[in-house]
Amino acid sequence: MIGFILTGHGQFSTGLKSAIDMVAGDQPAFQIVPFEGSAAATYGDDLRAAITAMREECEGVLVFVDLLGGTPFNQAMMISADVSDVEVVTGTNLPMLIELLLTRSGASSLTALAEQAVAVGKTGITRQSIATLAAAAADDDEDGI
Repeated sequence: MIGFILTGHGQFSTGLKSAIDMVAGDQPAFQIVPFEGSAAATYGDDLRAAITAMREECEGVLVFVDLLGGTPFNQAMMISADVSDVEVVTGTNLPMLIELLLTRSGASSLTALAEQAVAVGKTGITRQSIATLAAAAADDDEDGI
């Protein structure tokens, strides 16, 4: 199984984990490592320890971070240079995490799963309005069963 580590600024990872627990239930090989200002001095070591431990029990680790270029991203990238079979994905969102958590057992490789994360993350971002929702509902009614 490929392990997942979720990290980001403030309560980002804590909040997403809470939502995941509500929607998809408790997940194996899934851990959060929040980047809190009060623990900034130990954050890099904490993230490295989590990735290293997950790597020992999983065939690879996918690290999900909130923001390209921020401290969680920079630390994850430095760690991925030292630890084998670690991929980093930025711009993490809830649809991305839920779909990947539910489909990761069928992934052909860590790289393929990281690429799937990017595709699913983009698909999960849409603009909706009452008019587009009404039009979609009308199309569904016309199609029948």
